[in-house]
Amino acid sequence: MMTNASPFGRRKKSAGQTDFKLAITGKQGVGKTAITVRYLTKRFIGEYGQETECRYHHQTKIDNDLVSMEILDMGPENVLNEEVVNWGDAILLVYSITDDDSMMALQQLKQKLEEARNAKAVPLAFTVVGNKSDLIHARKVSQLEGERFAKELGCSFVEISAAETYQQIVDVFQELYRESKLYKFGTKSSLFGRVFGHAKEKKTMTL
Repeated sequence: MMTNASPFGRRKKSAGQTDFKLAITGKQGVGKTAITVRYLTKRFIGEYGQETECRYHHQTKIDNDLVSMEILDMGPENVLNEEVVNWGDAILLVYSITDDDSMMALQQLKQKLEEARNAKAVPLAFTVVGNKSDLIHARKVSQLEGERFAKELGCSFVEISAAETYQQIVDVFQELYRESKLYKFGTKSSLFGRVFGHAKEKKTMTL
């Protein structure tokens, strides 16, 4: 279900469900909405004329958890504000491998992302995604550059194609949920190691 209403209200959940709130950000045209719709419907539609942010509700099962997922597609503006940070459990950072400006737009968010992670009692989970990997002939951003940026943030990284691969997108959403769950319910030592001690050593995601 999709709505353009304010994404920061409270929504009732059924007994036994786990809430998971995910924001997706990136420059206009990188495929944020294509990734979201592909995940929710398995369908790929190449062009979207989305003018505003959209909120999607989705119920799914991840591992043994019944998950009530709320996805905020932040629309054409690459904005990460305090309201989004306080609302969310995880952020999906999307750029296009065919657009070096889209990688630069994420890099400009680096300080905000680090501040956001450190500002919350439960850290935000991040993943960096390079979309449009099927357009390898038009590549402008190397895989190494994406990996390097993710390593600086201490998060996972993967290149995908919303046009070609559904399962990769499912894996990305599920891994973000698992990381968020670890931050919420993991031991203090494991959290400290993931956020601070081993951030520079964290491996990229292999999907």
